[in-house]
Amino acid sequence: MDWPVSVALAQSVPELPTGTDWSYEMKLDGHRMIMWRTGDGVRLQARSGRDVTAAWGDLALAGHHLPAGTVLDGEAVITTENGRISFEAAQSRAASSPTRAHRLATQRPAHYIAFDALQLPPPTGDIRARPYSERRAALLSLLAGLPANTPIQAVSATTDRDTALTWYNTLHHEHGVEGIVAKRTTSPYRAGRAGAWLKIRHATRSTRPSSGSPAPCASRGRSPYGSPTDASRCPNA
Repeated sequence: MDWPVSVALAQSVPELPTGTDWSYEMKLDGHRMIMWRTGDGVRLQARSGRDVTAAWGDLALAGHHLPAGTVLDGEAVITTENGRISFEAAQSRAASSPTRAHRLATQRPAHYIAFDALQLPPPTGDIRARPYSERRAALLSLLAGLPANTPIQAVSATTDRDTALTWYNTLHHEHGVEGIVAKRTTSPYRAGRAGAWLKIRHATRSTRPSSGSPAPCASRGRSPYGSPTDASRCPNA
């Protein structure tokens, strides 16, 4: 797989699709990012193809625990002390100089919420042609081997549409969850808007202050919006 990789995008729809061949993921409001674990380090790629490693050094450091040859797709997010996602904080970090980004990272570390595995270590290699269900299983297996305090987690996902709608209706104002992305479980990873990823999202970003109650499944040092194993075990998944 060659740098930079073109990313898959979700198409906006008025409502979530129904059927047994869909998986529903939380859509988080952060900074889209491809994480490349190379043979000699970690590179972070923005959706545009730019190298943004310098702005997200804390995530690059965490990425060294991945086996060489791994390429993940996901979202870099920053949460407040109450576990609420802050789009403004993510944008501020992304636009920072390396010196300022390092200072911001010490104040409010980022989390990398992975939602796809594009490449696995040799001899497996590029798995974009495999169905989503296989890539999801590979992602969970890969992340299960990371340290317990890693900021790299798999996004919460469910195959139950009603659960996804509950997330959509209850987690926006308090916790900053932007929407839901439905992904066809039989689909390969295709760049652009190929129709296999469909999203519903709230029209405006929430500016409502947090009530102070912790987000579901929140724990110290971890984002509550992802799980390194099976998200269905979490009350918010």
